[in-house]
This record gives sequence, structure tokens and C-alpha cells, in this order.
Amino acid sequence: MDEQNEFEQDFGDEFTEGAYFSESGQSEDILEAAFTVDSVQDITTLNFTENCAEKIGKYHFSTLQLAFDFYLKYSKSKGFSARKSKTFKNSIGEIYKQKFVCHRQGFREEKYYTMEKRKNEPRLETRTGCEARMYVKFVPETGRWHLFYFSNEHNHDLLDTQFSAMLPAHRKISETDIMQMMNMLKSGISTSQIFGLLVSQVDGYEFVGYGPRDMYNEIARQRRQIPGDAARVLKKLEDMRLKDPQLYFKACHDSKGLLHNLFWSNGISQLDYLLFGDVIAFDATYKKKKYSYPLVIFSGVNHHNQTIIFAAMLIVDETTDTYIWLLHQLMFAIKGKTPTSIITDGAMAIRNAVRDVFPEVRHRLCAWHLLRNATSNVENPSFTSKFRKIMLGDYEIPVFKRKWVQLIKEFGFEDKPWVNNMYEEKHMWATTYIRGKFFAGFRTTSRCEGLHSIVARYVGSRYDLTSFIEHFQKRVAHLRFKEFKVDYESTRGVPIMQTCIELLERFVAELYTREIFLLFRPFLSRAGSMRVLNIENNDDCIKYIVCKHRRPDFMWTIEFRQDEMIFMCTCLRMESFGIPCEHIVKVLVERDICEILPSLVLDRWTKKVKSALNDPSGFTRDFVVISRQSALMKFSKQLAAVAAKVPE
Repeated sequence: MDEQNEFEQDFGDEFTEGAYFSESGQSEDILEAAFTVDSVQDITTLNFTENCAEKIGKYHFSTLQLAFDFYLKYSKSKGFSARKSKTFKNSIGEIYKQKFVCHRQGFREEKYYTMEKRKNEPRLETRTGCEARMYVKFVPETGRWHLFYFSNEHNHDLLDTQFSAMLPAHRKISETDIMQMMNMLKSGISTSQIFGLLVSQVDGYEFVGYGPRDMYNEIARQRRQIPGDAARVLKKLEDMRLKDPQLYFKACHDSKGLLHNLFWSNGISQLDYLLFGDVIAFDATYKKKKYSYPLVIFSGVNHHNQTIIFAAMLIVDETTDTYIWLLHQLMFAIKGKTPTSIITDGAMAIRNAVRDVFPEVRHRLCAWHLLRNATSNVENPSFTSKFRKIMLGDYEIPVFKRKWVQLIKEFGFEDKPWVNNMYEEKHMWATTYIRGKFFAGFRTTSRCEGLHSIVARYVGSRYDLTSFIEHFQKRVAHLRFKEFKVDYESTRGVPIMQTCIELLERFVAELYTREIFLLFRPFLSRAGSMRVLNIENNDDCIKYIVCKHRRPDFMWTIEFRQDEMIFMCTCLRMESFGIPCEHIVKVLVERDICEILPSLVLDRWTKKVKSALNDPSGFTRDFVVISRQSALMKFSKQLAAVAAKVPE
């Protein structure tokens, strides 16, 4: 079934107008940064005057709410309003498709036309059955929402844009206005006077963007929810700590006693950090929109190469001091274990905080954010494409420098500040300079951003802080269940051997988790295309010179220190990824070694990495208690089920 027919069958609608779009092409094009929407600020800069349906279809969004905000902005510019319509969920209740429609879609229910004894004049008829609509679909491969279908065919007259702001969906109150309203109230200005003052600031009622009733409702919401909500969320965390004694949380209040920052990390997350906290990634790209709190997630990868969460934090600002406080809380929660590497989006406040708290930690900038910045600062897709190749290319330093000079000369960017600044920071983003430093396969914070987009489906603007915590923890629990399933898969059966190095392949299959084994197996295959050109025997080591078959210009040197049983290759992939490269595998085969030696095994990728949980000497007593408590709770449930069947 083709994609369009599948779409029509799934949605149960008949489409006669509009445009279909395939998300597959977008998911592979990292250069489409110009059509990337990651924040409300991205939407405010868009101009829809000349946007055709084809161009609209190129946009993609980090959250479902941003997709709706995008359609709202579009509708306002065209003289109509939008609302959410049909929602599609999968078997576990996750939203994966969403329909947005014109505010005049559908018809009023028949009962409202036949009502007798009306006390008030009925509302004006506004529904016309308009078919203008937009569909978005979540694409797991990108972790983003892609526009799937778009139709701008209205069956009614569109408003003049000067009246668009009067439609309910467009009457939005900015965070700045809310802050100003609340400050005026604290100063003794009455609610009825506040709106008049706001009108005078913009020289007219029509420029305020909302009405007095909207302002009254917002002030009531602020008064009703914020103080009590902060207290409730702290009480919620206290209750959670009764079930999880190792849960750590810390709240920071401002000078007025209001909640400023909130950090939390449960016991299992802390245990995960002890095992897999060598590399962490974080940024603050998603905001808890109800109070506009940026949500910071510390994430990493486990032994199955899955995303795991170490800690999370809601912050009120993104300053260096806030991030320093955050990193100190992380260190306290995980008993002071410092990561070896960290990857961030490159925000200056984050850089300064990392430099202050982790001066010795390797800091890498997110490749995806760099490409997006290249697009916005240079505005030349050809440059961005070539910049990407240089950034990700595994070049020797002289080759990298030569290619960089050629690049800036080709485009005449010798004096462009952003380009020159990037070169000064090349040690933070170029593979040439990062090679040999362990980042567990991280090149971007996309894992974290993909997590943000998933979390966004559970923590929409309708939730208060307490509900936010509850739904966030449900998502964390779901991630752990996925890990549990692949733990089972890694112990169920043995993969079919597919290479000619069967003994070594079988050893690797028993050593690594299933996912890491599948990543490593191609190295076994490629080792067969390698040749040993020369062997040099020295007093302290043996040097092997290997090359690709019939490609002597591609050579690598492998040193084998026999007394320590240590291998080192000039490609440095073992140091970068934690699994042996095909060049080392070739030497193992040459020496008739049918196993991966201990010096080449990084425990974090193995099946046995969690065996230390059963050895109290490997972890503090607190974490052993967590594991025992979980086992006892499961046994208690089984005991209760049996006892419930006994009459006495």
C-alpha cells in the first residue's frame, strides 16, 4: 500500500484537495535547518506571505505543541484561526498523529437549533464545515513531528488580518505582560486599571492582542495556581522518597520565597550514572509551557546503546550561575563521580558552567546545532554541506587544516567572524581533534532532543508542576521497561554466525549485548579485507602495518605490547567508541587469538556490566538496598495475590 493510501485509510477521511508530504526525505536531510522549529522564537520570525503548500510541507518540529503554534501563526497571518481536532494514539497511549483544523470546521450540533425557552440570544453561527486542515506525524527516526498533509481550501471568507487577533485562539498574553500585570498588582494597582495602562503602552486597544476578560482569567490563574503548585510538587517528591529512599531533590527559592529551580534524580537513575555516567549530554530545549520553565535533562546511553536519564531539572532562567548550581546538584546526587566527557548545544552559559565545575572534562559541541548555526550565520547551503564534511571527516590534522583553508577561500569567508570563531573552537567539534576521546558514539544531543519531543507529549501546557513530575516519571519508567525487554532479548538464544571468523564472532556474541554485537560484527567482516604489510619486532612491542586490500595508501599501525597484552591502533577508534577496530581484529586473527582480550573490553558495553549490582563491594550499601527493596516489593505482591484467595 502506498503512503498516501495508507494515510487515507488510517485517518478515515477522503482528500480531494491539498498536498501530501513524505517525512522520509526530511528525516535524512540534516541540512533542512532553515525549516526546523525548536522554539516559539523560531515561529515568531517566520513570514508566511509567500509560503506555498510545498514550502509549508518542509517544516518539522521538536514538539507537537510547536507544530500547533506554527499552524496558529500561519492561520493568524491568513485571516482565520486554528484548533486541535482528531488525535491518534498507539497501543501504549502515545500520540503519534494529530489533526489541526480551521476554527470554522464542522457544524453546530442540531440540539442547539431546536432549544425552547431560551433565556439568551443564541450565539452567532460560525461553523461552516470548512475543510482547511493540517496533519502532523511523529517520526521515530528523527524524533520530530513532520508535516504530512496540508490543505488551505476554505469555504468561507477570510478575515482582514487586522481582525485576526480578535479570534479566541490568537488572544495570547505574553510572559512579559503577565509579569507586568503581577507586578502592577503587587504595587496596589487594581485589576480594572491594569488593562488601561497596558493599552496606553501600545497606543491602542487593537494592539494589545487580547481583551480585558482574557487578562482577568490569566490573573486569576496566576493567583490560584503558582504558590500552591510549588508546595504540592515538593510534597509529591517527599512522598516519592518514601518509596525510593535514594531519591534526591533540591529546590531553590528566590528572595521572595518563590520556587526558582527544582532538581531531582531517583535512586535507579543514580545507579545508572555509576554504570554509564562516563558520557552525559544535556541542554534546555524544551520548556514546561505552563510556567515557561526550561526543562534540563541529563541523559546518557546504557549497555544497549539506549537513552537513559540520570537527572532532570526545571529552571527559571538559563544563566551561568543557574547551570553551575545544577551541575553541583548532579555531583551531590551521584556521590561526586565526574563524567569523562560531556556534550551540549554550545550555549555560552552552559560552556561557562561546565568549565567552572568540570575543568578537566572533555566538552564537545553538538554537531546538529553547529550545522543549524552555520545555516543561520552563513545562509549558504553549499557552505553548510562542505562544513559538515569537514566537521565529521576523519582527517589527519594537516589535511584538516588544508581543507579548511580551501573552504573559506572558496566562499570568500576569510573575514567572517562566525567562521573564524568556529576554527578557533575546532577542538570542540572537529572529528580530527576529538578522535581518541571517548564519547560513546555521541556526536549530537539529538538523543536528548528526541527524548524532549517524547516527553512533550506527556507534559503539555495543561499540566501543573505536580502532574508534570508524575508524567515525566512515567516516561522514565517506560524507558526502563524498554531496557528490561532488551536485557531479556540479549539472554534469549544466540545470533546466527555470519562471518568466516566464527570462533571470534561467537565469543563477541557472548560478551557484548545484542545491540553492541550488531554494531561490532561489521568490523569482523571488514577485517577480512585487510592485509598485513609488515611486522616489526622491537624489545617492548610488536608493530603491525595493515592496509586495505589493494589500497596500500590506506595504512594503519597497530602496536601490541605482549607483556601487558595491550593493543593500540593509530585510528584511535577503540579509544573513541570503546570497541576494537577492524585493524586490531586483523591482528587478532593474524595471531590466531579467538577472543577479545580484557584490555580491549569496555565493561559498559557488556552483558555483565550490571553484575556488580549483586556484589556489595562494587557499590555503596544504599544502592544495594534499592535492588533488594525492588525484589522484596515484587515478592510482596505475589504473596498478597495468594493471600487474597484464602478465605481466612
